[in-house]
Amino acid sequence: MAEEAPTGGERTEDPSAKRREDFRQKGQVAQSKEVQTAALFSLTLLFWLFYMPHFWDSLTTLVASTWRSSWEYSGTPSATTNLSIYITKEMALLLGPLFLLVLIIGFFSSFFQFGWLLTAKPLFPDFSKLDPIGGMSRLFSKRSLIESIKSIAKVSLIGWIAFSTVLTKFNEALILVDTSAGATMLFLAKTAVLILTKICALLILLAFIDFLFVRWEMEQKLKMTKQEQKEEFKESEGDPHIKAQIRALQQQMARKRMMAEVPKADAVITNPTHYAVAIKYDAATMIAPIVVAKGADFVAMRIREIARENNVPLIENPPVARLLHKLDLGAAIPEEMFKAVAEILAHIYSLKGK
Repeated sequence: MAEEAPTGGERTEDPSAKRREDFRQKGQVAQSKEVQTAALFSLTLLFWLFYMPHFWDSLTTLVASTWRSSWEYSGTPSATTNLSIYITKEMALLLGPLFLLVLIIGFFSSFFQFGWLLTAKPLFPDFSKLDPIGGMSRLFSKRSLIESIKSIAKVSLIGWIAFSTVLTKFNEALILVDTSAGATMLFLAKTAVLILTKICALLILLAFIDFLFVRWEMEQKLKMTKQEQKEEFKESEGDPHIKAQIRALQQQMARKRMMAEVPKADAVITNPTHYAVAIKYDAATMIAPIVVAKGADFVAMRIREIARENNVPLIENPPVARLLHKLDLGAAIPEEMFKAVAEILAHIYSLKGK
């Protein structure tokens, strides 16, 4: 089940949630067939031990009633059809609970291993498996070898259990020649139940070991190389280089829009060299002056250049410039700065004759 590590390196990194979900959607989950076998064998045997008396009684009644009414059987096609339908229906009612139990056990033995999973991807044909060379490699792969060893070991253990149990009962079987047929059948039934019980215990133990092994094997398969982690991060989060380029482009466009507002400003307040903040006030539409452009160092120098080119007054006031630079673009100045900014605007308006 484990796949070979790609040339990108060894699988040393823990799997991400996305990788687990991708594998799950493909139907690749930790599922032990031994768990299903043990559950099916054990629970079916337990059910059969309780259901068997009713089954044999009902079957005996069915055979007896069919035999008693055989003298009425005419042998016509319609009579044969009716008889077949009757026997089939009665046998279906008798075996129905057993078949239903098998379906329920099969479902829950898978559900308890990996939860609810409904996907159609495993049903799609994989044409890569038609490759004869690849098929031969899978046939002699490590996984195939492990499965072969497991199968041989399981069959050998079951055979040993059956043989050793029969061997211990051998002396008791010798005296059956002097007993009735009923006692013989009872002895055989008890011996069979004993063998099957031991086999159930063995299958449960093997299922537990195999389940742990399959879980470990799947975790090894889910592990990622460092290169796979980087590629997954790029797919989910985007290429960092492309994101950086987009972010730089967005910042450049935002800066252009901001610079376009500088010629419309009423004043540019400077630090004088580190900060530059352009403010604008329209008494008809604004409750307070707003920041239309701001910047530090190179951006501040560019704001001052545009302001000079468009005859926007440059006011040197370091404390006010530093406070205004902390505001967001488009934000109105806070109330505690009204007086300082009002004095600056009043001075500018007086120079312009407003």
